[in-house]
Order: sequence, then structure tokens, then C-alpha cells
Amino acid sequence: MTSAYHPDTIVAISTAQGIGAIAVIRLSGHEAISIADKVFKKPTGESLASQHSHSVHFGAIYHGERLLDEVVVGLFKNPKSYTGEDVIEISCHGSVYIQQEILKLLLQNGARLANPGEFTLRAFLNGKLDLSQAEAVADVIASESQAAHEVAIQQMRGGFSTEIEDLRQQLINFTALIELELDFSEEDVEFANRSELEKLLITIQSKLKSLADSFAYGNVLKEGIPVAIAGKPNAGKSSLLNALFKEEKAIVSDIAGTTRDAIEDTLILKGIKYRFIDTAGLRETSDQIESMGIERAKEKIAKAKILLYLYDRMDSAPEEVIRDIKTLNHDKLIVILVENKIDQYGGFFENDFNTQVMTELSGKYTNTLTGISCFDEATINALKGLLEWEVSEMKSSSEVVVANVRHYNAMIKTLEAIGSVQQGLEEGLSGDLLAVDLKEALYALSEITGAIDVDKDILGTIFGKFCIGK
Repeated sequence: MTSAYHPDTIVAISTAQGIGAIAVIRLSGHEAISIADKVFKKPTGESLASQHSHSVHFGAIYHGERLLDEVVVGLFKNPKSYTGEDVIEISCHGSVYIQQEILKLLLQNGARLANPGEFTLRAFLNGKLDLSQAEAVADVIASESQAAHEVAIQQMRGGFSTEIEDLRQQLINFTALIELELDFSEEDVEFANRSELEKLLITIQSKLKSLADSFAYGNVLKEGIPVAIAGKPNAGKSSLLNALFKEEKAIVSDIAGTTRDAIEDTLILKGIKYRFIDTAGLRETSDQIESMGIERAKEKIAKAKILLYLYDRMDSAPEEVIRDIKTLNHDKLIVILVENKIDQYGGFFENDFNTQVMTELSGKYTNTLTGISCFDEATINALKGLLEWEVSEMKSSSEVVVANVRHYNAMIKTLEAIGSVQQGLEEGLSGDLLAVDLKEALYALSEITGAIDVDKDILGTIFGKFCIGK
């Protein structure tokens, strides 16, 4: 991709809003250096334009004769910069007043305020990043756990871009040969070896299926794994939430139905973010407010990835547990049955209650049952370990993890188009009909890295989610 020329120079404050020790104001564009030279003075009197790229310079920002601040300026000349253009980064003191005064001064001298994500958009348009890498920049900024950070960094540094591009080029070659056949249709010749095309389609299909399968894991790493805590009133759900966090997140009471709304908080376990949700107790009730809480609990469970279902076998019947799990179950929900208050019954051991529950539920609904006491840290740690194990089992065979829903949808569209090409080969369709589905597969595959003329609306949606200054 060749560098795109943008006539205007953009500027934005790139550090977080508010007061800090320092702030960074970024300029990018054809006039970035000349605009900076109008307001920045080095003690030696040298201009930034005369300096080497990738250098740092101490000096002061002046508004006319008025000193605004002493600053450090980073100079990055095109094309070896983040955006591929001339870039200036001014590190000033973190006063909000100083930041705004310098920003206004740069705007007065010819810069334009950047749109959200416009620096990274220019990096994409100038070929410094492909589209999937550009999107990963936002994910790196937003990452709240080690796992989410690792997935975003992997993608930002290339991730599966190279592999996708290799498959795309092979598909382009076959599509071109199919198109060439159309020019010689009267001579009935085949330039594209059908058996080789079929092998390539199988290879692409296998790799894309592996990547698509990793999305379920990658998406929960990125967003945090929603874990719903459910059960009858007084099963100990709020006590478990408090024990997990080692602080009083929820009110604990002997009065049934105390929790009437979902209580949520996040916890990092082994670098992965879990979003725990303590829900209202599940039971039939005439209390209108409690009924609303129970409906909201069911809504939260419907969106959860993991369900911790608590029960006290001295306060429940096996049939109640079985009924609740069958009612609450949904596609790909991981159910962990948790017998609570085992300290009151001499520990966790095999009994008729648990045997009946597992006989009915094991296989289709769950294979996991454990026991805890909210007053025994060892059992709580064992439950955390069980959660970590369940999440590790979600990981696919792919070394690269897909965490972006747009990439996932593009892969699904590619796989559907490839399926149509394969069906066409089996039916012996002509090259012109095969070419239609090949182009569809090629377009969908190219959407991932943006190796096509990406629609402006798509770019606006992607980069509009970025913060100003990035």
C-alpha cells in the first residue's frame, strides 16, 4: 500500500484527560514540523526541520513573546513514524490550562483537531498497519487483564495477518486463472487445475475453522468471562461472592430474598478477568420487587458463560436442582454445581443427593460438582482453580486467538463462500460460475486485513471507537 497524502495536519492531546505530571500533544501531517517550529524555540536557536528524525529536543513553547511552558519535543520524520507522516510529540507539564493553551496555539498556526482514531487511521491508510493490527491498537489500550493484553499485542504485532495474506494471495492466483479461462471460453481450455484448487480450499477451510473456533475463547478473554452465581434464596450466593473477593460486596442475611438485584464485580485470576454476578434467589414468590429481581437473574444467567449453581442439600431437594439446571441451561453454558455449607455436614463426600443430581445431569448439562464452605479459604481457592481449568478447556487448537467479532464474521462469510466453490467443483460448474463464489470468498477474506478498498462507513465505524489522540 502506497502512502496516502493528507493535505491537513492534525493535532490532539494523546494522554488521558485531567491533571498529571506531564501531558503529550501529538501532531501529524505534512506541516507538523513547520507548525511546531513556529511556536517551539530551542536554546541553541536551531529549527526542528534541521534536526535528525527520531530525536528529542528540549526547549520552550511561546505564544508570541509569552512563555507558555518548557517542554520536550519528539521528532519523527516520514515515513518512519507511527502514522507514516511527519509526527511531532510535545511533552508538556500536565496542567489542563497549559495543555489547552498549547493546543489552541497549534490550531491557530494551521493544525486541525484530530477525529477519534485518526492517527491510527492514517497509519492504516499509509500502510504502516493492516486493518486487523490497527483495531488491535484500541484493544491494547482497553485491555484490563494480562490475557486480554496478550491477545491484543499478538494481533497488533501481526497475529494472523501474514497467514491470512498468504492464503489470500493463493486465492487471488486461482481466481485470476479462472478469469483467464473466460477469455478463452471458445477454446475450452483450463488454466486453473481443479484438483489443486480443491486442495487449496481445504487448506484455507481448515485454517479458518481453527481460527474461528478460537473466537469463543478470545472474546471472553477480551471482554471478561461472565460468571453468574445462582441458586435458591439463602443458598449462600452472597456469602460466596464476599468470600471470592475477600470483602463484603453483598449483604448477607438469614432473611430469604435479601438480594433483589444483580450485584457485579470483576476479579483477575491468573491473568484472566472474570465478571462475577450475584443474582436474586430463584423461587416462586408473590413479592413484585423480588419477582423482578428473579427475572433479571434469569436474564443475567442467559448471558453468562459460566454458571455457579449453589445449593444446600439440607434445604433443597435433588429434583429442585435438576429442574433449575434444565430450565437455566443454554447453548455452551458451563455449569458448575456447588454444594455449599459442607462445614455443617462434616465435609464434601459422596451422598445420595449428589448421586441423584449427577445421574440426571451429567453429560448433557454438566460434569462438574464440588463442595465449598464460605468460611474455608481452601475450598474457595479450589473453586477458583476449577474456574481456571474450565476456561483453559475453552482454548482451541489454534496458536493464534481471534478476539474481534468483525474478523470472526469475515471468516464465517469466507467459509460459506468456500463451501459454495467446493460444491461447484463437485457439480462440475463452469469457470464463470466458480469465479463468482471465488470472488466472494476473496472479498470476505480480504476484509480481515483491509487489503481491499474498504468502505468508508466501515472505516468510520472502526476508528470512531478510538480515543481522540490515537
